[in-house]
Amino acid sequence: MPDNPVIRGLLGEVIVVAAAFAFAWFVHVILRRLAIRRQSIFLSRLTRVSHRAWIVTLVVVAMFVWTTRWFGLRGAAAEVIPHILLIATLISVAWLVLKVLFVAEDAAFQWLRVDVANNRRVRRIRTQVAVLRRFTTAVVVLVALAAILMTFDQLRTLGASILASAGVFGAVAGFAAHATLGNVFAGLQLAITDQLRYDDVVVVQDEWGRIEELTLTHVVLRLWDERRLVLPTTYFTTTPFQNWTRNEARVLGSVILHLAYNAPVAELRAEARRIIEASPLWDGREWVLQVVDSTPLTMVVRVLASAHDAPSSWDLRCEIREKLLTFLQTHYPWALPHPVPTVEEVLAGSDGRSPLATPPGTRSSPLHRRA
Repeated sequence: MPDNPVIRGLLGEVIVVAAAFAFAWFVHVILRRLAIRRQSIFLSRLTRVSHRAWIVTLVVVAMFVWTTRWFGLRGAAAEVIPHILLIATLISVAWLVLKVLFVAEDAAFQWLRVDVANNRRVRRIRTQVAVLRRFTTAVVVLVALAAILMTFDQLRTLGASILASAGVFGAVAGFAAHATLGNVFAGLQLAITDQLRYDDVVVVQDEWGRIEELTLTHVVLRLWDERRLVLPTTYFTTTPFQNWTRNEARVLGSVILHLAYNAPVAELRAEARRIIEASPLWDGREWVLQVVDSTPLTMVVRVLASAHDAPSSWDLRCEIREKLLTFLQTHYPWALPHPVPTVEEVLAGSDGRSPLATPPGTRSSPLHRRA
């Protein structure tokens, strides 16, 4: 062993770094083989994503411990080098923690699948995991930054003056970051209180779409025509909106038809039943056809049919509407509403008859007889 303490310290440093690197690599290989043997998605992704941060953290920690305890530095180097290694240790530890958080979120998303029939509980947990991971990421970064700043003596000596001006600084910072902090707390509120979740079907500003991304500051809504509507999280805590999948993924869709008063409701109900029961989009839960309202010229017929989710409900509604209109056009064309003629149009009819359509076998209206 050399007598020079510097050479002896450097040699020990190399040995410690090599040992730390070998140990970190050994743990990495063991975890990778264990992941393959148990077919663990979490361990597999952990070894693939965080192995660099793991190795760097162990090496930096070993260097810091050896330098501060056994290297025997003197003079300015005894203060500068351990300080640099301490800052590197804090950065590497924060890096490793962030990598583990990302891996944990990805593993949770792999386990919490949303491509199931009733995924309300899964979407709620996914939303909370994503929002809390972003929040903890911000906390880890802030704690690491604060710890790094506190390693400088100058900042510790200025602590009294910083505390004395904390009131003014806090007021200015709070006013400047009012909107941002409001969005952050709104994002936490949406996730914790389960008001909004990933893949929820909502209607916002007369736009229909699904929640594609939910962060601490904004919400991205994927609209039905593949556009994206980006809104701040405070919008959903201060403005009313429709959530079609608040309690369950199944949706009850409606089709509204305006028909003439002499439209055959019984035949229309039988045809609606045939269409709905033959459609693969119907979940077999419930359907109904009712006359729900009337206007001076038409009666309002509503068809309700349930579906597994919002996209299926939309397609089912379009199918019902299209086939019912085709049925009426083919068998009962006079049941569809017609434009109301004016008196001049009635009197000026080319064939001397009223343009008002009357079905076969029905009595003419008084207006028709006068014409």
